[in-house]
Amino acid sequence: MGFNETPSTWLLWVILILAIWSVPWKGYALWTAAKKNHKGWFVALMIINTLAILEILYIYIFSREKEKAESK
Repeated sequence: MGFNETPSTWLLWVILILAIWSVPWKGYALWTAAKKNHKGWFVALMIINTLAILEILYIYIFSREKEKAESK
């Protein structure tokens, strides 16, 4: 990418990079929510697009809270 490219070309690259980042996180978070029967989380993750922030929080924090409580 150089300085001679139009803003639309630059924007297309940004969107492509963000999509490549977000799609695997969304897929893994949806799979985890379905596996754990977290229907509310599944719907929220399916509808809300947060550039994978919500998905990462679900995977590493919210999906493990119940596991920690059950192991005590």
